[in-house]
Amino acid sequence: MAQKEKVDHLERKMEARHIQMISLGGVIGTGLFLSSGYTISQAGPIGTIIAYFFGAILVYAVMLCLGELSVAMPYTGSFHVYAKNLLSPATGFTVAILYWLTWTIALGSEFTAAGIIMRHWFPGVPVWIWSLAFMILIFLSNFFSVKIFAESEFWFAAVKVTAIVAFIVLGALAVIGVIPLKGSQGAPGLSNLTKDGWFPTGFGGVFTTMLTVNFAFSGTELIGITAGEAKEPEKTLPKAIHTTLWRLIIFFIGSIFIMACLIPYKQAGVTESPFVHVFNMMGIPFASDLMNFVVLTAIISAGNSGLYASTRMLWSLGNEGTIPVTFAKTNKRGIPAVSLLVSMLGGILSLLTSVYAADTIYLVLVSISGLAVVFVWMAIALCELKFRQNWIKEGHAPEELKFKTPLYPFTPWFAFIASLASCLLIWFDPAQRVALYATIPFVICCYIAHYFYAKHQEKRQTSR
Repeated sequence: MAQKEKVDHLERKMEARHIQMISLGGVIGTGLFLSSGYTISQAGPIGTIIAYFFGAILVYAVMLCLGELSVAMPYTGSFHVYAKNLLSPATGFTVAILYWLTWTIALGSEFTAAGIIMRHWFPGVPVWIWSLAFMILIFLSNFFSVKIFAESEFWFAAVKVTAIVAFIVLGALAVIGVIPLKGSQGAPGLSNLTKDGWFPTGFGGVFTTMLTVNFAFSGTELIGITAGEAKEPEKTLPKAIHTTLWRLIIFFIGSIFIMACLIPYKQAGVTESPFVHVFNMMGIPFASDLMNFVVLTAIISAGNSGLYASTRMLWSLGNEGTIPVTFAKTNKRGIPAVSLLVSMLGGILSLLTSVYAADTIYLVLVSISGLAVVFVWMAIALCELKFRQNWIKEGHAPEELKFKTPLYPFTPWFAFIASLASCLLIWFDPAQRVALYATIPFVICCYIAHYFYAKHQEKRQTSR
């Protein structure tokens, strides 16, 4: 691609409130609303709280690294570009493909989940019709303008946040006995936290849970993806990043603390949704319908963010000349339409593999996408270390940076080592070990594919 055509970002139309909600919306998904009770049953109440607290600190460390990079270089598809420029072109390509795959696989599962939720209200309508309807809705939200996407995601995320705040407030009142629970002998207080011992499954359960915690927190790095479309990135990005830690603690750890206090540990894993279970215990009418609506909103929100993120990654690869330049073309509204269409098709193919090859192709894809985000976090931490080294070599002082990663170099090294450790811990869990078997060969294949593609491009250049 000619240099004059290359740009660093798309149209800057996102405001601070959009970016904060997009980051929050990317994190709060069906995992919190549906699977959190199972997590408590695996590690015990105290163990789960410890695992989520450590996970929140790890994610915050990654976000601090990404903050310095994003403010200094506010590019669309940011961390892929950082990895290419600061580590190696092959690493940048691999990071982009892994991240694109993560969100594309998520798209397929969100389409199915949305259709299944709708069956709760319309049992006579086939799931595929609802899945198709949500595909069209999410596609149109992303197609017309980035402002429409940002605004729709803001309100989707607002519904989830409202539901969680209501759950925490009402749950806290039930814990202290202000709201009576069905069939209870009084306020449960904190008795359920330690009734079966501090670590009823052993302390090892904390480490096993940490693997799923990291995946639950994936999506916070969407802040970096939005960097190229943020108004005044030097102001909006730090504000969004600094609020990451307390938001994760309030929404995730707060919810799990309330669940653990109200639902006995041995019952936690067998309830359909801990949120529905707790609301039913309080006698709140239509609890199941209300939570199904919230879960549906969470699914649409995750799909919306997923299509946005995967589209920007493909645009960035095309813009950098790593894949054909067609992927970098935008329509008159500033939307990379080709990348959007291909990402949408990727989500549909993922949906088809989940139906027709669930035990083979889809299992491998899900395993790779599960570990992919942790690989991306490791790359972000290494990029921050390299960027700061280069900044000082060029004669700059850290004080010149508009946003500095605190406690450098401890913060990026902590982010890298803790992310790496969570990958290696998978080896000790036979159920999740397949992720390593699938991801490591896939990463090697990405490096090999980039090597041959780069050689091909080099030959084309020299033959001209």
